[in-house]
Amino acid sequence: MVALAPSPASFTPFSAEHEMFRRSVRSFVEREINPYIDAWEEAGIAPLHALFKKMGDLGFLGLNYAAQWGGAEADIWFTVILNEELARADGAGVPMAIGVQTGMSTPALAKYGSDELKATYLAPAIRGEAVTSIAVSEPDAGSDVARIKTRAVRDGDDYIINGSKMYITSGTQADWVCLLARTADGSDYKGMSLIIVPTDTPGFIVSKSLQKLGNWSSDTALLTFEDMRVPVKNRIGDEGKGFYYQMEQFQMERLVGAIAATAGAEHAVRKTIQYTQERHAFGRPLIANQWLQFKLGELLTEIEATRQLNYHCARLIAINETAPEVTRIASMCKLKAGRLARQVADTCIQFFGGMGYMEETWISRYYRDSRLTSIGGGADEIMLQIIARLEGMEPRA
Repeated sequence: MVALAPSPASFTPFSAEHEMFRRSVRSFVEREINPYIDAWEEAGIAPLHALFKKMGDLGFLGLNYAAQWGGAEADIWFTVILNEELARADGAGVPMAIGVQTGMSTPALAKYGSDELKATYLAPAIRGEAVTSIAVSEPDAGSDVARIKTRAVRDGDDYIINGSKMYITSGTQADWVCLLARTADGSDYKGMSLIIVPTDTPGFIVSKSLQKLGNWSSDTALLTFEDMRVPVKNRIGDEGKGFYYQMEQFQMERLVGAIAATAGAEHAVRKTIQYTQERHAFGRPLIANQWLQFKLGELLTEIEATRQLNYHCARLIAINETAPEVTRIASMCKLKAGRLARQVADTCIQFFGGMGYMEETWISRYYRDSRLTSIGGGADEIMLQIIARLEGMEPRA
């Protein structure tokens, strides 16, 4: 007897419940984001408090977190779906802000924070009643996290914090930030701590709202801290472990970024296919040009390969999120997805021709927005350094 091949459904990590959730998120994007994205882009900011409250009511903001704090205790595939579907938004700024809330500013708090911290800060973030930010980068320390200079000096039951943070997503409207600061002397990765800082704390200053190449609907800030006094109990976990906690957060951040970039790239290619089917030149549709067909086919193949790499990373995280292999594969995911998004953006805008260069065409926004993936959360060069180190490429003594 000839064995029957497994059905395609057996190869997918998604159940009927997952697909129901996918439809729910897609409907939310179509109903609550896309109709307003042009206005938010023009304003340079989106109303995150109102938007996040709607998402919190639907259970979108705490998928992997404990039910005790309002989370759904869902598996990682719900997070994959959330970010794939948010990538269907007509601009990357708002999905980026959502990604900060769900996968960048809250994971360490959820894993290492005290119950008091979780009740005070995590639960409102999951409910969508608080907007959050992650504050790591500084004017002189971006991807090189070990060089940060912001200091938190112990004074009794408080830390007195001085310094500044740069490129802070949602920084002008956040209710609290997860701050990485030095709590001990030194100039390397040792002696750092993660501290939850409410933005209504005296000495917390939004120094400037930054103007960017893309992601216009996401507000980005330069923050300054002047003798800002924050309770020691606001520290996440052990003092001096902040660098390690942040490195763990980076893995989820990089995977989330890769998932969004990959899904966004596919969305861009399929919209370009539709455009080239409808657009005529020299008496026939543009897609009749075989070179366009081959190029778009190549891009879809690269997208599928990158998606499967992302899924492999998600499986690894589900098994053991702190394993060294997670760091290696997450770095590869982000590197590959960022470079692929740049290739897709350049190819698709070329196929749109002069129309693609016009501001009112969606591809021009995608071209600007997609460039960030290779920079934010660790530049391509940092990903390559991590991969090289984990592959044992250091010079031998």
